[in-house]
Amino acid sequence: MRKVLITGITGQDGSYLAENYLADGWEVHGIVRRSSTLARPRIDHLFSFDKNSGTQRIKLHYGDLSDFSALIRIIDAVEPDHVVNLAAQSHVAVSFEVPLETGNIDGLGAASILEAVRIVNPKIRVYQASSSEMFGGEEGTNSLNEDSVFAPKSPYAAAKLYAHQMAKIYRDSYGMHISNGILFNHESPRRGENFVSKKITKAVARISKKQQLKLYLGNINATRDWGHARDYMKAVRLMLDAPTPDDYVVATGVAYSVEHFVNTAFGMVNLEVSSHLEIDEKLFRPNEVKDLLGDPTKIKSRLGWSPETTFEELVREMLNFDLEYLQ
Repeated sequence: MRKVLITGITGQDGSYLAENYLADGWEVHGIVRRSSTLARPRIDHLFSFDKNSGTQRIKLHYGDLSDFSALIRIIDAVEPDHVVNLAAQSHVAVSFEVPLETGNIDGLGAASILEAVRIVNPKIRVYQASSSEMFGGEEGTNSLNEDSVFAPKSPYAAAKLYAHQMAKIYRDSYGMHISNGILFNHESPRRGENFVSKKITKAVARISKKQQLKLYLGNINATRDWGHARDYMKAVRLMLDAPTPDDYVVATGVAYSVEHFVNTAFGMVNLEVSSHLEIDEKLFRPNEVKDLLGDPTKIKSRLGWSPETTFEELVREMLNFDLEYLQ
């Protein structure tokens, strides 16, 4: 049985990717911090036994990207075919509050994964989760591809760019199969509650049930290229399974404003936005990224990937989940 080791397995992306590998018959291993056990509900449904071998097909290992010796120990013990680094302090606004922690985990932690794989077995295929935030999109920016200029505007984006460049250095220097996925905004019902997409759908659900009066947001004019995390994790698999490693933008190629997201969600429950939305200047970021639009031409043409979920389907799925949860 082939094996994959996923950091950040308890997160939104990690849970969908684990499902993807399990569906293909892989044994899935995850690295979790002790505090991450609180996020286990995203993967609790995956803890089943393989009917043929009688063994559990998903196994967790305690570790941290800041503990290099633990990474060496886990990779050596698991002997994975693929290592997927999804672990990160992934909230842009929070990165301004904890810039050193963000740099340590998102930047140096990723480099630790690369070095640990190189030491244990450089033939292991590696995926590094990069971010569209690295572009620092200016207002009116054209669609962004793999050759677009990076201009990070947050500690999170800067740390991700360091990890992105280190992955390229290790790939070029040691001939390792390492791919960077430059993922644009990807959401799902499993999204964390401190992200704007989840904040919107959860609030709209509560307002429709008269459990909340207002939705408070910051900059609603920013535009983002929104996709579904489930679709984007299929892109990750394609990168890892490809004969040659490379860097790929993963996006839908269509951008919508935060305001449009809000209008779409409220419209689905037949509520007037103006009666329930309040703009709170305290929620604006110190350095706003205005517009991000991805160009997925490369991954479509080379790996045959394309998004399967429309923007409206994404919002509907998230909202339905939050409505059902309230019931």
